[in-house]
Amino acid sequence: MWKIIKTRFQQGYRTSAYPDGPSALPERFRGRPVVSSQPCAQGCSACADSCPTQAIAFAEDRRVRLDLGKCIFCTECITACPEGAISYSTDHRMAARSREDLILSGEEARLAHALDEKTRKLFGRSLKLREVCAGSCNGCEAELTALNNVVFDLSRFGIQFVASPRHADALVVTGPVTDHMRGALRAAYDAMPTPKLVIAVGACAVSGGPFAGSPQAHDGADSTVPVDLYIPGCPPHPLTILDGILRLLGRLEGGRERV
Repeated sequence: MWKIIKTRFQQGYRTSAYPDGPSALPERFRGRPVVSSQPCAQGCSACADSCPTQAIAFAEDRRVRLDLGKCIFCTECITACPEGAISYSTDHRMAARSREDLILSGEEARLAHALDEKTRKLFGRSLKLREVCAGSCNGCEAELTALNNVVFDLSRFGIQFVASPRHADALVVTGPVTDHMRGALRAAYDAMPTPKLVIAVGACAVSGGPFAGSPQAHDGADSTVPVDLYIPGCPPHPLTILDGILRLLGRLEGGRERV
């Protein structure tokens, strides 16, 4: 027991300073992709052909368009593109309120905006989450679990996971929504009291990810329930998830928490 206490004192204060200060990210962290605003001079489609989830397409003027909701951050496009039209930043902010806002085309990213004032007053300081795994590989679940550790400490924001959808304000969905889980997802949504929110976490829940088009999957949460927040990634980093939820609640302003 004394050894444990001694170790904790040696470790010091470990909770992230986010959102009041910078938060350490892994050296190999891949954040939001950066897409060139210039038309493709080569005229090839190497980046699009290399993408395993068909996340890359071209506009009529040959500008690259990347669907962040389909991207699994594999970097195959970077290896294939001779012009370097796509790169990865270290920006963890990626969540959006609509699927259209996840389409990157060289313009400034359209981050999630807050709920209406009435809903923010209900959920702004106390939000209960119920997670439903609708066919996930459990990568997203691992990141959601990390939100409860001492580093991210989700509960300091008044946000907690609960065991029953009847006690939940928001449904957190992971996975592409398989046939076997579609009914369970709908039942969980119907069991929640109104008003209620739905948060799609990870490429599978946003678009179906690598399983899109499979006869055994339904290409994401919005095929079954209305989605209020899309958090892309494969899997998304805990900071990406936390940033999206705080923006939805209107708790972030100028990069800081609004209290």
